[in-house]
Amino acid sequence: MTQYSEILQNEQATVEFGKRISKQIEQGAVIFLQGDLGAGKTTFTRGVIQGLGHQGNVKSPTYTLVEPYELVGVSAYHFDLYRLADPEELEFMGIRDYFNANAVCLIEWPEKGEGFIPEPDLDITLEYLNEQRQISCVSRSEKGVNLLQKITKV
Repeated sequence: MTQYSEILQNEQATVEFGKRISKQIEQGAVIFLQGDLGAGKTTFTRGVIQGLGHQGNVKSPTYTLVEPYELVGVSAYHFDLYRLADPEELEFMGIRDYFNANAVCLIEWPEKGEGFIPEPDLDITLEYLNEQRQISCVSRSEKGVNLLQKITKV
């Protein structure tokens, strides 16, 4: 397990941190996003998805549960499980089909899907720090360890 924290000065710094991570993903990854409402989880996700090559908007899938992005050589899925009433709903939507070797899955409120989603490669927490944010990353797999080692050298 490896840990890394950084202070993010503003929204743009949060997007840039997401892009930094995206540039280091060689194959798929599962990333859990923790933090209060408005802490920057979707902003971070925007950076990752734009870093993977998406040109358009990145919106929160609060009502649809998942927003897919088909990109060159990779599929990215942004999950927001905040409104999930029962984790079994994930089984009905075919949740297992989203997780494959080349998919980047970013999951907000992952605790609501416990038992139906795989363990993360990275567990990221965003917290308020006055007008700034603190991002804390914890690796939960060998892939996560490698990702953190690469972004801390950039």
